[in-house]
Amino acid sequence: MSFKELIEQKHPTAWIEFEEGRIDEKELAKKFFKDGRSFDLEGLKNCMKRGYSYIDGIEELLYNLKENNYEMHAFTNYPIWYKLIEEKLNISTYLSWTFCSCMIGKRKPDPDFYLEVTRHLKVDPESCVFIDDRLRNVEAAIEVGINGLQFKNANLLRQDLSKMGIDISTDDRYTSHHSKLKEESTS
Repeated sequence: MSFKELIEQKHPTAWIEFEEGRIDEKELAKKFFKDGRSFDLEGLKNCMKRGYSYIDGIEELLYNLKENNYEMHAFTNYPIWYKLIEEKLNISTYLSWTFCSCMIGKRKPDPDFYLEVTRHLKVDPESCVFIDDRLRNVEAAIEVGINGLQFKNANLLRQDLSKMGIDISTDDRYTSHHSKLKEESTS
């Protein structure tokens, strides 16, 4: 099935309901296609998990930000399957999975989702930086007073953060930390 055919045949709201935590995996399997046909849900999950990887330069950037004591949170339109990403990449080494749509029941670019984040963190929107690859999500953050940056690649993000005065000092700590983690995973 081509991607176009998949889009035409999938249920119009099932994935969104799953992302918002309004339906569980079992219900998603029943509703995924408009006509109710079954499909290999485990195969879909495994395919997605195989596709997860760090974008070049991002793990080092996350490490540098954490080492410079910046508080970071995932703010994502993702279902309970965010745990698959965590299992593979250990993103919680760098940030908290605090704001997943499946836990909050809201999705980007809903302004309420952004405001929920600032309320939960007990911070002013201006003190936050929101980074996303989708311009519409960045614009929504800016509309509620959050500093927004559109992600294009790690080097441009480093430059954008530096222009904002965010310290991303680099040294060889990441290289030695990363080498140590590789050694531990192979032993």
